[in-house]
Amino acid sequence: MNARTMSANPQTVAPVDAAERAYLPFTRPTIDEATIAGVADVLRSGWITSGPNVKRFEAELSAYCGGRPVRTFNSGTCTMEIALRIADVGAHHDDEVITTPLTWVSTSNIVLDVGARPVFADIDPVTRNIDLDRVEATVNAKTRAIIPVDLTGLPVDRTRLYDIAQRHQLRVVEDAAQSFGSNWAGEPIGSTGDFVSFSFHANKNITTIEGGALVLNDEREAKLAEQYRLQGVVRSGFDGMDVEVVGGKYNLTDVAARVGLGQLPRLAEFTDKRRALARHYFECFDASFLADIDCRLPLADFAQSNWHMFQVILPEAHLAKRGMKRADVMAALHKRGIGTGVHYPCFHLFTLYRKLGWKDGDFPHAEYAGRNTLTLPLFPTMTNADVARVVEELEAVLRG
Repeated sequence: MNARTMSANPQTVAPVDAAERAYLPFTRPTIDEATIAGVADVLRSGWITSGPNVKRFEAELSAYCGGRPVRTFNSGTCTMEIALRIADVGAHHDDEVITTPLTWVSTSNIVLDVGARPVFADIDPVTRNIDLDRVEATVNAKTRAIIPVDLTGLPVDRTRLYDIAQRHQLRVVEDAAQSFGSNWAGEPIGSTGDFVSFSFHANKNITTIEGGALVLNDEREAKLAEQYRLQGVVRSGFDGMDVEVVGGKYNLTDVAARVGLGQLPRLAEFTDKRRALARHYFECFDASFLADIDCRLPLADFAQSNWHMFQVILPEAHLAKRGMKRADVMAALHKRGIGTGVHYPCFHLFTLYRKLGWKDGDFPHAEYAGRNTLTLPLFPTMTNADVARVVEELEAVLRG
């Protein structure tokens, strides 16, 4: 939320003007006045790139992750690329990495970036996460790693995932971009496992505006991650400098870290509110009507998911009878003052990946979801009345 819609008390939302109240976006960050003031202090300090706030943010993230080493970066994309490089994936020309085709395309692009080949497994139509049975069936002698994605914040089954990885001696890079604040069997995502990558993009449950973090296994990996994020440079003494690996320019700024420091203490508050709003969505929808037309709600997990997004899968056949597609539903809701999103089209059908050999029909569950998934508004400053309004308008559009 922008500065003028928040009071000095981070718990209190000031009134918004009529235009802002009329249009409900699918997401909106909540940044309180104390954080805004803290950012101003950073700007006045003169130390605006990586500095003491980055160190403090990393320490607090490490504490959240059970003491594991955590390093921050300027995106949740480079974190996964760096994890693959640390794991030496792509060092052999035939290395393969298994992931899902139903997520943001960066998850696969980074596999290409390190010189490996992405290999896809279809989704479980209930969870919409990667189907671990299909993952195991896809493993072969070239497989070096698995990148599971916690779509909408719903965790992939970590018990089964790591059983597969250990039996086949594979590294795991958890794409937990959407699941900061989620847990598996009561353990926070990030506190266990192999590499864990978080995103703090502006639409995530907590934000640094742009940014990400990588949870690592030991200090050796942490030091290597530091090299990769800043041109591979190693410094010693006052003037010693060396470069041992090819790195990039991926460091987080102190300005961004100060935003994160203001967000992190509110994680539980934000998660509780998201879960409550998600519950209200289920309460408001006409379940029998949705079942009749085959409009699918997400899995109702209120114990482990952080409810990063609330998505419905629209009834493709029902809409087709009326000459409609998802874009028509989105346009109708937009006219009614409701913003929606698409997360995500199946990227194996993008031109780049078609050139690499993938085609329509390769992953039918993911493709159906990719054509028909609609992201509805969900963010902490929403009210139950907002949820009811979204449901009423969506059902009106579906009923025609």
